[in-house]
Amino acid sequence: MPEHYDHLETRGAALRDSEEFAVLHGIVAHAMKAPGWAKHLSGVNPKSVVSRETLAKLPVMRKADIAALQKEHPPFGGLNVTPPGQAKRLLMSPGPIFEPEGYGDDWWGAARACFAAGMRADDIVHNSFAYHLTPGGFILESGAHKLGCAVIPGGVGNTEQQLEAMAHYRPSAYIGTPDFLKILLDAAAKGGKDASSIRRALVSGAALPGSLREELRTRGVQVLQCYATAELGVIAYETEAMDGMIVNEHVILEIVRPGTGDPVPDGEVGEVVVTSFNPDYPMIRLATGDLSAILPGLSPCGRTNHRIKGWMGRADQTAKVKGMFVHPKQVAEVGARHSELKRLRLVVGREAEQDTMTLMAEASGLDVALAEAVAATLQSVTKLRGEVRLVAPGSLPNDGKVIADERPVG
Repeated sequence: MPEHYDHLETRGAALRDSEEFAVLHGIVAHAMKAPGWAKHLSGVNPKSVVSRETLAKLPVMRKADIAALQKEHPPFGGLNVTPPGQAKRLLMSPGPIFEPEGYGDDWWGAARACFAAGMRADDIVHNSFAYHLTPGGFILESGAHKLGCAVIPGGVGNTEQQLEAMAHYRPSAYIGTPDFLKILLDAAAKGGKDASSIRRALVSGAALPGSLREELRTRGVQVLQCYATAELGVIAYETEAMDGMIVNEHVILEIVRPGTGDPVPDGEVGEVVVTSFNPDYPMIRLATGDLSAILPGLSPCGRTNHRIKGWMGRADQTAKVKGMFVHPKQVAEVGARHSELKRLRLVVGREAEQDTMTLMAEASGLDVALAEAVAATLQSVTKLRGEVRLVAPGSLPNDGKVIADERPVG
């Protein structure tokens, strides 16, 4: 069985840089055919973008900027080169932010991650990422298809039906969030269903603490994770070495000082900024809002691209809960719908290997009906269930923090 997807993964650093930057100026010029990029990169000479140093001089584009641009210039803020009517799918992520999917093999760059997780041609893969509007299901499915795998489109929820499909088709691999894999295995054990065929898993969209990874390992499943976004596809992925995440070959990754576009030295924690080579929907220095750091040295797996430490939190207060982003503006919207509430703080935690949300809300009285109404609003706005605790006015810290992510890292 080959150890690497192709020769690109084992290029020397100098060769990789020379080959990537030989074409990057053309990608920048191509992106500037789109009015949004032409405006954002106004004054930039694409031919000057020939190194990491010259790339770092370009302005960053933030996800919040994309949302604002899309409101002004729907559907994609003028950042798409390929017209919407020529896309394969038109998708929507929480926020909302709208994304296209184009035609072509492995459009999201997911095949390397699937390959590193052990998937091969003729494998059957169970995919529990969402297929409804959001791109999650399609991102990883495209990688499995590129490798020649058959995919069970499980989607989210419907645990009993998913277990029935798994017992019938006996997939060897799972794609989805780690939380839901545990739910499926727990439900199978409780209900006497057979999920024993699952031996490998590629997970994303939620935290994978070491305790959960070990529990799944003891149940016979080797779990690796990948880092992906709807704008960029798969950015980085784990290998069997489990020594950081390998940066994907279709992107250039930088770590910058949060709030700036200035690269930090290797090893220093900063914000992940990514440039993609996607011809339909290129991204030039997209600031993801995620924190990470470049690891020193090369991976024991033999792949030679940069490695990042993995997800280390958010550069802003946005949090990813059960695979969905929750934004400070959503917390503010909950408060706006209930005038009885004062200061709010959404606490994100972790219990029984599941993400939890608790909205701490200052209110004059501890009204059970109000708490229930606020909980309903919280679910309506974020699409996630959370507990609401009403507390006395003035009891929450006056530190400007709207979302407190208290989950353990690592």
